[in-house]
Amino acid sequence: MNELVPGGNTVLPDGALVIRVPGPFDVSVLITGDEGKVAGDGDFVFFNQPSAPGARLRGDTVTVRPERLRPGASRVTVVVSPADPGTPLGRLPAPSMSVTREGGAPVARFTPPRPARETVLLLAELYRRGAQWKLRALGQGYADGLAGVARDFGVDVVDDAGAAPDADAAGRPSTARGGVAAAGPAGAPGPAPRHPAGTAAAAAPPDGFVGAVNSARLRFGCPPVALDRRLAAAAQAHAEAMAGDGRLGTASRGGTSVHHRIAAGGYACLGIAEHLVSGPRTPADLVDYLLADERRSGPFRDRAFVHVGVGRAVNGGSGDVFWTALWAEPFTAAGLARTASEVIALTNAQRAAARLAPLAPDPRLTVAAQAHSDDMVGRDFYSHTSPDGHQPWDRAAAAGCAHRGIGENIACGQRTPAEVVEGWMNSPGHRANILKPDFTHIGIGYAVGGASGTYWTQLFGASAGRARR
Repeated sequence: MNELVPGGNTVLPDGALVIRVPGPFDVSVLITGDEGKVAGDGDFVFFNQPSAPGARLRGDTVTVRPERLRPGASRVTVVVSPADPGTPLGRLPAPSMSVTREGGAPVARFTPPRPARETVLLLAELYRRGAQWKLRALGQGYADGLAGVARDFGVDVVDDAGAAPDADAAGRPSTARGGVAAAGPAGAPGPAPRHPAGTAAAAAPPDGFVGAVNSARLRFGCPPVALDRRLAAAAQAHAEAMAGDGRLGTASRGGTSVHHRIAAGGYACLGIAEHLVSGPRTPADLVDYLLADERRSGPFRDRAFVHVGVGRAVNGGSGDVFWTALWAEPFTAAGLARTASEVIALTNAQRAAARLAPLAPDPRLTVAAQAHSDDMVGRDFYSHTSPDGHQPWDRAAAAGCAHRGIGENIACGQRTPAEVVEGWMNSPGHRANILKPDFTHIGIGYAVGGASGTYWTQLFGASAGRARR
């Protein structure tokens, strides 16, 4: 195996490359051309947007298939940041990157000098020279967070002070994504930062969690939630997986997400939120921690949630306590119809502001859009192109749509209609579809599950012309 030094490079073999950076880090990659800028926000692969053509992130490992990268891509930059946002890299072990072939054969290793105050490190880049791909060790530090790196590479990141926050105070994007890009969910709890360990002398089981939660909900004027055994089983399994991995994450190192566990347990969700936390020793400590921050406390104040599940596990080596808390609104057909109607109403409000005619609901477009959201969850992919090669206009035609022009927006990770429409409006490509004068009809699809939790589809129809996306 080649041991690289900063600035060193090596020729890469053909085929898939497996890049792993173990430890208390988040790994991400940026896919660019020779100019060093992304072609769209879909070129940023990170914990909330784990795949792009030719690149897939699972836990601490990125698999890159250079031959499958988007047209024009000639560089893949590997980025690491602390799993605990705001922690300087100087307080952590130096990140060590290994590169292997897909079968495990070693290719290269790089351990940069230990950073100081930097919070993000450009670790290495894969780049194309002629017909060959090479690897260059970098070790370049940033002090303004992952969002700063993303902006420098041309990713559309909305500031916290804007209408649709997508980064926390440490500059760590929480971007839920759309087909091109989308602003992050403003209120979804997502993975919480590591919380300092509590001072309780002994760990306690999570039995008192529901009572503490309902006491808080009573203060907020919200009805109580009930413990659901299916959610509790999924939460416990995920807490144990995080404890075994020794890190927080919506997915375990094997790629199983907390949402996969919920679906496998047979719980059908309309709405879902999760807290992933390490540190608190008791249920009371956990609830106190969640209530101390407005973003984290959102589920306590959400009247839609009626069920909860909680799991707790301890890492055998470090003794760290890992928690998973799941909040859910059960699926109903009426709830799905209400969610779709809210998306249409918000979409038409944007069109009205632009002095455009409203879009009329179309049942055939709705069937096609819902089928695509269900398919993305069922087959665990995220793309306008389905695994069997079908495009939006193919799906519309199969549903019996007579529209000559078809457009599609997709998104995943957003938890409410307001969040997803706001995200689409903050992305030029999606905004263009929403505000396209030629479109006259719309269908909405929404499903919960998969790697990202929620999958949204807007399918537009035009009475004349062609408007494909």
